[in-house]
Amino acid sequence: MKRRLPLVSALALSLGLAILPQAQAALPFGAGSDIRSLAPVLEKVTPGVVNISVSGSKVSRQALPEAFRFFFGPGIPGEQVQERPFQALGSGVIIDAKKGYVITNNHVIEDADKIIITLIDGQEYEAELIGTDKQSDIALLKVDAKNLVEVEFADSDQLRVGDFAIAIGNPFGLGQTVTSGIISALGRSGLNVENLENFIQTDAAINSGNSGGALLNLDGKLVGINTAILGPGGGNIGIGFAIPANMVKSLADQILEYGEVRRGVLGVMGGELTSELARTFGYRSQHGAFVSQVLENSSAAKAGLQAGDIIISLDGKPIRSFGELRAKVATMGADKTVSLGLFRDGKEQKVEVTLSRADEENIQANTLNESLEGALLAQTDGEDKVQGVKITEVTPRSAAAMSGLEKGDIIIGVNRQRVKNLNDLRQIVQSKPEVLALNIQRGNSSIYLVLR
Repeated sequence: MKRRLPLVSALALSLGLAILPQAQAALPFGAGSDIRSLAPVLEKVTPGVVNISVSGSKVSRQALPEAFRFFFGPGIPGEQVQERPFQALGSGVIIDAKKGYVITNNHVIEDADKIIITLIDGQEYEAELIGTDKQSDIALLKVDAKNLVEVEFADSDQLRVGDFAIAIGNPFGLGQTVTSGIISALGRSGLNVENLENFIQTDAAINSGNSGGALLNLDGKLVGINTAILGPGGGNIGIGFAIPANMVKSLADQILEYGEVRRGVLGVMGGELTSELARTFGYRSQHGAFVSQVLENSSAAKAGLQAGDIIISLDGKPIRSFGELRAKVATMGADKTVSLGLFRDGKEQKVEVTLSRADEENIQANTLNESLEGALLAQTDGEDKVQGVKITEVTPRSAAAMSGLEKGDIIIGVNRQRVKNLNDLRQIVQSKPEVLALNIQRGNSSIYLVLR
């Protein structure tokens, strides 16, 4: 179960939020530094960071009590549907000036009917949504405009704790704002902000409205997309989080090439490497991803990975945690061949693994929802009578077993929405409904199971 941090919040600014005053900290350069000002770098890159305003309507559904349904008769619907207009503000980064591509957070533009991008000189353009990835909170937009300025990607895997960082965004709708600080930590996960988490942590002041804005190095290159903060009421307390630039670039490339994210999967289960586990397996570090199970017929199994392996690197770059491994693999794309560094039986070794597509592999249902813990899910195939998501295994006495799920069940719908594949199921579950009403095909019967 993920450790929940209730004060972690996304940075998109609803126009109804109160403004909280916040002091900005200056970059603490050393007395002997040759750097006198960030202005020369900022003059080149600030035109590549844009303000985003969105408008639309959100549909809310509320179940109608049985007493009211009885009172009004059989014609009354089972739920009350309300449509409420909304407006919100955020930020974005131009990543391709010629083609007009802008990257931002998915939560900035989610449910928007209209997206307006404002350049630093005040020009406004309506943006087209090209594609999104909810699990990593990334969205790609396109604007038809000339003379744009793009921000160049840096290699975020080269970041070190202590490197200087510059944040640019639109906090509280004030307009473009620049703050500075350092990289405070790398590979942060378990914050329950996104499904795939491998955050850069920074103390550069970022606030509500900074979502989708740029986190830069001193060369003015993009190292991350600001996405969340830890703080009360959306105010900055020096703990902000950004999605690494390498993940962002991989996701944007996939959206442009395929029209969607073709998520890679390794096919292992595991967890964080504790000091006790490290000592048990004779490993002298706590950095790494512990493999507790290798799924049958998975990419990992075909490459020879084994339960008890400790994955310590990916393509030659250190892996700090299982969360970091999971996020990096999932955003690298299917069919990509990667090199994994392993610690096994007291020795380090390397293996080559070709990642499968997520829909082609069994996945642990608890990665979608804790109420499904103990169930293993897979896409149905031509041998199944109906199309949906099949329960291939159910662990005895697990949450899934207690809910009544059985091996061989096929989920064909959730909350009255049709489910044809794992992606459909993910999208419904990630909306975090209070109740999951699963429409199950069991043999020749169709049943409903309600999970809370």
